[in-house]
Amino acid sequence: MFLLIGLTAGTIQAQNYPYQSDVLWVTTPDHTDWLYKTGEKATVSVAVYRYGVLLSDQEISYRIGQECLDTDTQGSVRLRGGKAEIALGTMDKPGFRDCEMSINLDGCTYKHHSKVGFSVEEIVPYTQMPGDFREFWQKALEEQAKCPMNPEVNYVEEYSSDQVDCYLVKLQCYKPGRFVYGYLTKPKKEGKYPVVVSPPGAGVKYMDPTKTLFYAEADMIRFDMEIHGIDPSLDATTYGDISRAFGSHHENGYLANGIYDRDAYYMKKVYLGCVRAVDYLCSLPEWDGKNVIAQGGSQGGALALVITALDPRVTACVANHPALSDMAAYAEEGRTGGYPHFGRKYQGVELTSQVIKTLAYYDVVNFARLIRVPVFMTWGYNDNVCPATTSYAVYNVLTSPKEALITPVNEHWVSTGTRYKQLDWIKRELK
Repeated sequence: MFLLIGLTAGTIQAQNYPYQSDVLWVTTPDHTDWLYKTGEKATVSVAVYRYGVLLSDQEISYRIGQECLDTDTQGSVRLRGGKAEIALGTMDKPGFRDCEMSINLDGCTYKHHSKVGFSVEEIVPYTQMPGDFREFWQKALEEQAKCPMNPEVNYVEEYSSDQVDCYLVKLQCYKPGRFVYGYLTKPKKEGKYPVVVSPPGAGVKYMDPTKTLFYAEADMIRFDMEIHGIDPSLDATTYGDISRAFGSHHENGYLANGIYDRDAYYMKKVYLGCVRAVDYLCSLPEWDGKNVIAQGGSQGGALALVITALDPRVTACVANHPALSDMAAYAEEGRTGGYPHFGRKYQGVELTSQVIKTLAYYDVVNFARLIRVPVFMTWGYNDNVCPATTSYAVYNVLTSPKEALITPVNEHWVSTGTRYKQLDWIKRELK
């Protein structure tokens, strides 16, 4: 049984395990792993607690549909003897069904949702690999190799400690005048260490390298990236202003910038900038000369997989719920697509034939097809940002050694415990 929690105050978006909630949802699918075969019917049992007291004789409204698509079934049930059952139906093709639930208590609406999967091992991506995919990226890498890295490295005392040294690094990438930044953290003691490159999640965000100091404390060199060429030492307010202008989901946002031309697309510089970060890490005298790990979550998980495919120096990859995966799938009716949900939620970008063509050169499923080193992935079924369908689309095309930590209850997050499990996996993969 998994515990699912709703938030308090007004009408609030559902999130599992929120901070300080009065309302607790407990949903239990009739298959304990939340998985079914196509054609099998699924049922979920629902109980709701308020202040720890089991509720009864309360009405729950529900809406059911394929993951991230329109509702096809709706209705209501009443809690009797502390629980109710909702029939989720079935699917005739691999994927996930999502049951959105709500309950009204004293004028406040509390929401929750729960997904179950059908024949998930058979999920295949919509996205196909272009015939010149490898050649396109090989040419881009060769062009970047002509561009000097010109690293600028400055010690950052406020993020350093008695065990860890932190540096702010600026690297030129792709073409002269284009840059990426990152916080480099490494053990203070002398030695040779594995290196970890960690691209960021989506958006333009203020960075706090103290959250990952445990890597350096565990004898690893880590590079937490800023991919937009914006100095991460700027204050949080300035970052917020930049994000509102540049990082939002509209036609001027960076994820849509240049999307009608594969060579002009903004993400080309981002992907190459991530490889440039590996160039820098492998130039460090403290690198052990063997181990290069790519690690990240969401957009960062996508970029970690991209780096692993593009750079043969990478020896292992860890990716949480990767974004940028099967992005064009919404072009086919009845298909669930990946973040940033072009053609569905993203404003101002439709899945025209030209957009689909561009996306094929940047979609993570095509990079995953090229990976030959061990990969550790983790994702949750209840994730609506990077849907479980698209995580399976990536995982199912991997032919390298792979391992998955499936957390059905999770939405778009991982626990601190999972982050340490990832570090343990990395240690086991060291050469």
